[in-house]
Amino acid sequence: MNINEKEDLLLAPYAAKSRNSKGRLHKNEKEHEYRSPYQRDRDRIIHSTSFRRLEYKTQVFVNHEGDDYRTRLTHSIEVAQIARTLAKALSLCEELTEAVALAHDLGHTPFGHAGEDILNELMQGHGGFEHNLHTLKIVDLLEERYPDFPGLNLTWETREGIVKHTTKYDKAKIPQGLDPDRMPTLEAQIVDIADEIAYDNHDIDDGLASGLIDEGMLENIPLWQNTKNEIERLHPGIGNPVKRYQIIRKLISILVDDAYRETTNKLKTHNIKTLEDVRNFRTRLVDFSAKLKDERAPLRGFLAKELYQHYRVNRMSDKAKRFIEDLFRIYVKNTSILPQDHQSKIKDEESKYVVVCDYIASMTDRFALNEHEKLFNPYKKV
Repeated sequence: MNINEKEDLLLAPYAAKSRNSKGRLHKNEKEHEYRSPYQRDRDRIIHSTSFRRLEYKTQVFVNHEGDDYRTRLTHSIEVAQIARTLAKALSLCEELTEAVALAHDLGHTPFGHAGEDILNELMQGHGGFEHNLHTLKIVDLLEERYPDFPGLNLTWETREGIVKHTTKYDKAKIPQGLDPDRMPTLEAQIVDIADEIAYDNHDIDDGLASGLIDEGMLENIPLWQNTKNEIERLHPGIGNPVKRYQIIRKLISILVDDAYRETTNKLKTHNIKTLEDVRNFRTRLVDFSAKLKDERAPLRGFLAKELYQHYRVNRMSDKAKRFIEDLFRIYVKNTSILPQDHQSKIKDEESKYVVVCDYIASMTDRFALNEHEKLFNPYKKV
């Protein structure tokens, strides 16, 4: 049984099947005999330099704050796990879902959203900076692994899923070649909701582990408190850290189950039969129920106020912005201190800013900190 026959047997008619792919950016590459195009996309992403660097890029806590907190890499793996669960339950293409999930944060700068904000500010007048678009640039151009083309030469569907990744932190201007006025595949939509599920719950976990928030502060959040009460009822006398892990685990399950039920209902209600129906629908079909959105809102508001705006997190963000601004300005002022391979990419005054931006965006937290020390500490060897 070939790939197409397997997908016809296992996948829903509105799934993104291999036979319906719009192909790769560079068309001269042949597909594999028994590996689907989306499986190859996933594997290329995992083997990329940019993916490995996510291990040392900030999720909420800068890497040197502790070894147990999530990084962009562990976050991406957790998103992929949640997304695959939903894709399988909905009979969608797990491999495309996983490829988009594992790639969705490749374009993040060091120091998380603080790094992105300051790079965007510094690049005003030179194209700005947005991490989804930068992820697309990485997979299309910046990764250097193949003799016949730049980038990873991913499929159109994976590239579309990357650039149409949409959460409260992700809203890119979609290039014309990726159908900006149409909805992405259900597989890509799943990644968006899996991302929200992951960062909501895992940021609570890391926030509690760090001591920046405590369980007492969550007592007035019904979704948390009701889940906590259920865990304590099922496991009398349970203590931390096991209790905390079980609450987080149950919360993730609640959100995943709700997304599955709501999406299934929407597909039936709106008579979605084909991939074209998905693309032409006016809004996204993968969603939470209205009831759960209401229940989730206080928890998200709590995180925004008590964790993301905690003075220690703000201090980390402020330091990060200063580090990146220092690096940006000194590189622009004197491009001869850039690595030789980056110097060679500078063709004119405008490209200088783009090359500097790409170089800084590629850095891990620890590399950026070490580079800053080398350039600004006179006693540090360069």
